[in-house]
Amino acid sequence: MKYTYACKKVPLNDSIKAYAEKKISKLEKYLRHADAPVSVTFSVQKNHLCIVEITIQDGGTILRAQTEAPDGDMRGAVDAAVRYIERQILKNKTRLSKRMRTENIPAPAPAEEEFSVKEEKEFEIIRTKRFSVKPMSPEEAILQMNLLNHDFFVFRDSENESLSIVYQRKNGGYGLIVADDAD
Repeated sequence: MKYTYACKKVPLNDSIKAYAEKKISKLEKYLRHADAPVSVTFSVQKNHLCIVEITIQDGGTILRAQTEAPDGDMRGAVDAAVRYIERQILKNKTRLSKRMRTENIPAPAPAEEEFSVKEEKEFEIIRTKRFSVKPMSPEEAILQMNLLNHDFFVFRDSENESLSIVYQRKNGGYGLIVADDAD
């Protein structure tokens, strides 16, 4: 795996990074590519709340976890993030295997059952909503999202006509997702 680290509002020593690599490397048995890029972000917020975000790109699959641990326990946050990703892999292993089979990619190795994981049979769509996607600026879309009291809002960017989504981030602020046209 290829590791990239980012530290926000906290200086970290190499022992924490080595600990993270050791824990994350245990997920390698589930991945298709041994050289998958891994991004690890460490941050500390008010009241010494440690936050670790791990993102692994394994071919077309992206695995992501963001966990928190109180009182400066960065190792605990790393452990929780790795456990979360492993649970997600085990929970969705049937769907991931089917997807990999259709792409002619070998399926992940069978996992040792460390936790009791209930596999979901199918994704159940409870409600379908239809609406027109209107051209507007991202700022207008954020205003509209806030007026509707939603967590995200889909719109067509008035500058470049691309389909876009604005969303409220958990740690404050807003995010923007811009869809590229598939070639």
